[in-house]
Amino acid sequence: MEVLQGQEALVEEILRLKEQRRAVLLAHNYQRDEVQELADFVGDSLELSRTAAALRAQVIVFCGVDFMAESAAILSPEKTVLLPELGATCPMAEMIRVSAPRKVWKTFPGYREQPRLIFPLEFTLRDIRAQYPRAPVVAYVNTTAEVKAASDVCCTSANVVKVVESLPEEEVICIPDRNLAAWAQRNTSKRIIAWDGFCHVHDRVSREDALQAKERHPGALLMAHPECRPEVLDVADHVTSTSGMLRFAKASSAREFIVGTEVGLLYRLRKENPEKVFHPLRKDMICPNMKKTTLKSVLLALRQMRHVIEVPQDVRQRAKVALDRMLQIR
Repeated sequence: MEVLQGQEALVEEILRLKEQRRAVLLAHNYQRDEVQELADFVGDSLELSRTAAALRAQVIVFCGVDFMAESAAILSPEKTVLLPELGATCPMAEMIRVSAPRKVWKTFPGYREQPRLIFPLEFTLRDIRAQYPRAPVVAYVNTTAEVKAASDVCCTSANVVKVVESLPEEEVICIPDRNLAAWAQRNTSKRIIAWDGFCHVHDRVSREDALQAKERHPGALLMAHPECRPEVLDVADHVTSTSGMLRFAKASSAREFIVGTEVGLLYRLRKENPEKVFHPLRKDMICPNMKKTTLKSVLLALRQMRHVIEVPQDVRQRAKVALDRMLQIR
């Protein structure tokens, strides 16, 4: 196992506590390199959701953001789920609420130089349900347990099209990512009613950014996440989830790739394909919340059994229905 100098003692203690607690470490593809290296399982939201449901461990340490740990707690109520950093939240998940005003990250035209602000907007999932009463709600896993509980089925970026196509209705509400909804619309004949949320890491990328990256690396294939804007996907060579990027890079005969997602994925891409070259589409495609989890916070979570994630039983049962429906779609 590769560890940075000075981290050996941390890793040794984590491994000891993990065995003592009968715990497993799940890490999202966007986590710090050293956290991914130590994890028992690394993957995207769909992979980790399925893993959490199948594990027999007593304790799950979820190295990701809060909605992911909530999903693990929903699917595995008999297990103790720990989130090493309580401040590891998802801004996009905060952009939609069932009955209270949502919060949306707003940006000025020159947002690269201007600070991001948060403005409350008077609109809720309950409102959109009332406006389109016959349309089922497909909730991206990047949502709170409460929102999942008020939805019909969940989806990830890997299976959103399959989920939409599995529904008998011809009109479907997709929440909360407008770019993922636009991608789904391109791949289905059904009418998609989109929410106005977004991932600030992916949505910041412009068409010009993508074209400039291709100019800098003329022999590289551009892989883009469907959370990117449609105009970015237009110039991509392959559009897919993080797990899809890993598969595509491994199977492709190309030797060089531009990675249009959070930079944390570069660690695994390079590790699994040492003979190939990977470039970030933009070096600032960093989710600060994904990077909050450190080896020290993992150690403290295990040592103190702190930051237990619990979901109220009534919410858990309804949210589990939506997640189970997603997990049944292959």
